[in-house]
Amino acid sequence: MRAPTPFRVDNCSIERTLAILGEKWTLLVLREAFNGVRRFADMQAGTRAPRQVLSARLAKLVDEGLLRKVPYREPGSRRRHEYRLTQKGLDLYPIMVSLMHWGDHYMADPEGAPVVLTHRECGSPIELHLRCRQGHEVASPREVTPKPGPGARLAAGGAA
Repeated sequence: MRAPTPFRVDNCSIERTLAILGEKWTLLVLREAFNGVRRFADMQAGTRAPRQVLSARLAKLVDEGLLRKVPYREPGSRRRHEYRLTQKGLDLYPIMVSLMHWGDHYMADPEGAPVVLTHRECGSPIELHLRCRQGHEVASPREVTPKPGPGARLAAGGAA
């Protein structure tokens, strides 16, 4: 059994990320955005989220800088907004693909994955891999050692 970390977790990156992403509707909105959906009505159709829920999730993603609002106007209509991924939002793509691959492995119907992501250039299916900076593939969490980073803070009574 491993001893508890001598460092505080009040600045945990996972916890902070979950404060933004940690619920179903937010991830479904991001799924739609990565699939090129930009308009509210189309996002609502794709997510099946209640209008108020979708509106709140979009506002939060804009506030957090993952989406940006871009105005548009259809002829004869009032001005509306599209929602487009920012670089901060685009950087979530590996997380979304990881969630999808996990779901394909453990949650898919017997027929298989409902969607297969392929490389546009060659058509080959996308795979995700973890590697260290030296290029070694990391196949298991057992091959990883967590170490304090520059933002680590000692816990009360903790010794480094």
